[in-house]
Amino acid sequence: MKPKNLVIVRAVTDQGLTHAEAAARFGVTRQWVHTLVHRYEAEGPDGLAPRSRAPKNRPGTTPPAIRDRIVQLRSDLTHSGADAGPVTIAWYLEQEGHRSPSTSTIRRILHDAGLIVPAPHKRPRSSYIRFQADLPNECWQADITHWFLANGTRVEILDFLDDHARYLLDIRPAAAFTGPMVVTAMTELIARYGPPYSTLTDNGLVFTTRLARFKGARGGFEKLLTAHRITQKNGRPGHPQTQGKIERFHRTLKRWLTARPLPDTIEDLAARLAQFQTWYNTARPHRALAGRTPEQAYTALPKATPTTTTDTTEWRSRTDTVDQHGKVTLRYAGQIRHLGIGRAHSGTPVLLLTHNRDVTVSSMNTGEIIAEFTIDPDKNYQAKNP
Repeated sequence: MKPKNLVIVRAVTDQGLTHAEAAARFGVTRQWVHTLVHRYEAEGPDGLAPRSRAPKNRPGTTPPAIRDRIVQLRSDLTHSGADAGPVTIAWYLEQEGHRSPSTSTIRRILHDAGLIVPAPHKRPRSSYIRFQADLPNECWQADITHWFLANGTRVEILDFLDDHARYLLDIRPAAAFTGPMVVTAMTELIARYGPPYSTLTDNGLVFTTRLARFKGARGGFEKLLTAHRITQKNGRPGHPQTQGKIERFHRTLKRWLTARPLPDTIEDLAARLAQFQTWYNTARPHRALAGRTPEQAYTALPKATPTTTTDTTEWRSRTDTVDQHGKVTLRYAGQIRHLGIGRAHSGTPVLLLTHNRDVTVSSMNTGEIIAEFTIDPDKNYQAKNP
């Protein structure tokens, strides 16, 4: 369900706007407002989700040769350390010129062959707050992980991943990375791909000194970003989910490395990582990219730059109850804001509809709009609009 669709519908059903008024306010057609309201009344919030245009079924059964190829691909991909799920298998079938059955059919074939291992219970995907850059070079994620040589020596691996395309910009090993080494890698990437709009890393000292005991002195990586007007973003300490894409990437990397003997030297590991980079970018379909490879996604759109303005339109709807002090809370720009509704409304259940900085608050009991706000990012307490 798109948050914008719910905001449009509830502006009509809860706040009394006509279809024409809602269309004018939110920049859509009156027919679209009518369609959304009709779906909401018939199906509830689920009716606001985009309609699938995929065919309901495909006639015929899967030929034996395709079934055998599916099983063989599963085996080959698994032994090479690559992804071997139904989406990946379907992609390889298409690349070979076959007409692939649906992913559900592939899963059923694998299950019948005894090749599906029940996965452990995981946190539901819907519970995660997800984000993805709109353009290539809008955000580069960087991190350091580790691997081992054949003699047991622990070495580090530095990698840079484009957030939009999952394109592996660079991957290199070292005995241990220092700040200047990271600056060198970033400088080479800027020369090769142009400066990105922003970066996202953890709080390691090679990336930032903001949590260091000594204050005031910025690190070389921070100075390089400032020189190129690149926005620097750092994850919350102890919260690796912020860098979720690169953490997930490391699992793919290590599964691929595990399927091969440990390298004897750092130079051997560097050569192997170069092979991995080519495979990952050009021969591995990505589920989040609608089956495209990272290279296809990275080259499909114009690149963001430090001066790029991206679409940051925000649509949200939530309910709350006015507290005893006449306030409700709202998270905006990463901070909790306190909206002053008025003590006269204490205990009133309210609906908050947010469109960027504009917030409209209405009573859940009567539907009456009782307050409107324009969020001031520099203030915690927000007074009502006059």
